[in-house]
Order: sequence, then structure tokens, then C-alpha cells
Amino acid sequence: MAAEKKTTRALGLCSGGLDSILSALVLREQGIDVHWVTFETPFFSSAKAKKASEHIGVPLMVRNITPVYMEMMRSPSVILGKHMNPCMDCHSLMFRLAGEIMTEKGFDFLFSGEVLGQRPMSQTRTSLRYVEKHSGYSGSIVRPLSAKMLPETIPEQDGRVDREQLLGLTGRSRKPQLQLAEKFGVTDFPAPTGGCLLTDQIFSRRLKDLFDHQATYPEKDLDLLKFGRHMRLNSKTKIVVGRTQQDNEQINRCIDPETDMVLKVADFPGPLVVIPGGGSEPMIMLAAGICVGYSKAPNDTPVTVNVHVGGHRRQVTVLGTPPAESKRFLI
Repeated sequence: MAAEKKTTRALGLCSGGLDSILSALVLREQGIDVHWVTFETPFFSSAKAKKASEHIGVPLMVRNITPVYMEMMRSPSVILGKHMNPCMDCHSLMFRLAGEIMTEKGFDFLFSGEVLGQRPMSQTRTSLRYVEKHSGYSGSIVRPLSAKMLPETIPEQDGRVDREQLLGLTGRSRKPQLQLAEKFGVTDFPAPTGGCLLTDQIFSRRLKDLFDHQATYPEKDLDLLKFGRHMRLNSKTKIVVGRTQQDNEQINRCIDPETDMVLKVADFPGPLVVIPGGGSEPMIMLAAGICVGYSKAPNDTPVTVNVHVGGHRRQVTVLGTPPAESKRFLI
């Protein structure tokens, strides 16, 4: 009696977008057992991947990779995009980490939803080859949506993947993907917008400022970059000024109460202002004036500001600094 054929198992990188979903379904249609892994950092979350997993029933692993990601970001070899987005090195790192999981858990190959020519920096032939080479898993990465336009991979050569059932999509048009989604009955997927904060101009400026002024980057400091107005008062002092009540609450979640200084106007509605790591007395007074300036307090009379750090509270009295004047500090 012939031995039963072993089921091929594949591990895919999942962003949660339509291309990720379709790449998994194209392989699953061949009888391949597909699983996903998604990586999260303060710059991108796993929320879309989790939703996609629930929608089409592909098992999902979630891994936080912030420490190793920050090591990659500070490497001199990192190739940055228009802002602080290291797309090619980011993809290489993710495939390397996924490859380690593949080896550990007995998957046969890796896959992704990348489409040749869809993105001008990270999905050219040169960049896809760069990613393979630097991931350490060259030949083991299948891209089902563009496979027929790319060199054969090892799983295709040895028959674990039927190349004829893969696709040859190229370019930026979404029409073929939408037709494929209709074929598979996929109706719930996010719009094709960037989900990575490293492609955002303002966030990138804030991150670069952090790199320029700090030697280490606690995750709370990276999370804090997402909220409020960020102002550089001097080389040692930055403040974050809340914009709304919701902003204030988000900023408050990123605070280390033992080391970060928190300022709030005593008798008027206003922003939460945090000085990460604290500051000198002149910087505290400057931050307090900015805090008053963004509050409902009058700028032409002295106003009391509460200053909290390490379980201690004191009060300072300052004149408000109008927002038009404090804007010069904006990062």
C-alpha cells in the first residue's frame, strides 16, 4: 500500500491586507496547509492581521519584535525610504524571523502577498531579490500572486507547490485582486493604505529627533511619538503636549511616573504636558508656560501649574506662552 502523501505546510507573513489574504487562499486552494505570522512594533500593529485571520480562518501567530527591530533601525546598512521607513531591511528581518519559526515548527516554505511592481521601492525585482538574500532564506520564499513573473522557488521545483496554479500579477492596478477576491468570496478587507507609521512625515521627524538625542529607546518612548504635539526645548529636554482629552489619556498611558515629569494647569481645562525624564528648572518653567498657553487660562495673568514626578507634587506660577510663540519648538 502506498504511503500517504505528507501535507505541505506553509508559513506566510500577514499584514492583514487583501494581498496577504489572497496569497493564502491561492495556496490553500492547492491543498496546502497555510498559517500566518504577523509582527508588531510601536510602528505597526497586528489588528488587521487578526481580523483577516478570523475572516478566512487562517491560523495566526503574533510576535512583538520591538527590540530586534530597533537594532535593525540603527544599523548603518539600513536602506531608508522617503522618511524613516526601512522597507527592504524590514522585510528581510521579518522573513528571517519567520524563517526561524518555519524551521522550529516544521513548515516547508515561506510566502507573502507581495506583488511585483506594486510598490516602487520594496517590490521591484531588485528589492525582492535583496530581501531574499538578506533574509537567509533565498529560494524558500513563494510569492503566489506574482510567482509566474519571478524565478522558480525550491517548493515549486520539487513539486510541493504547483506553479501552474500560481499567478503572474504585476503593477499597481488593484483590478485583478478585486476580481480574485470576488472569486474567493472575500468581502471584508481593508483599503490599500499604508499601515506603517515610519512612512508618515511627522512621525518620522519625531523618531529621528529621538534617535538624535537618546542612546536607548524604551518602548514607552516609541509609543509616545504617536500622540500630542512634540517640542524640543533644548538638546536635553523634550515635551509632549496633549491636543484633546483622548490625547491626554493616551499620553498618560506612556508615562513612567517615577522618571517622567507631568504638568497640568491647576484651575482651568488644558492639556497634559509631559517632560520625559524630567528637566532643569528653567525648562520646567518654560514647559509650564507652554502648558498654560494651550489651556483655557488667560495668558496675561499668572497661572498655577501642578508639577508631578516620582509621587511628589509641587506648584509653579507662570504666565502663559501663546501657541504662536511656542510653535518654534515643534519637532
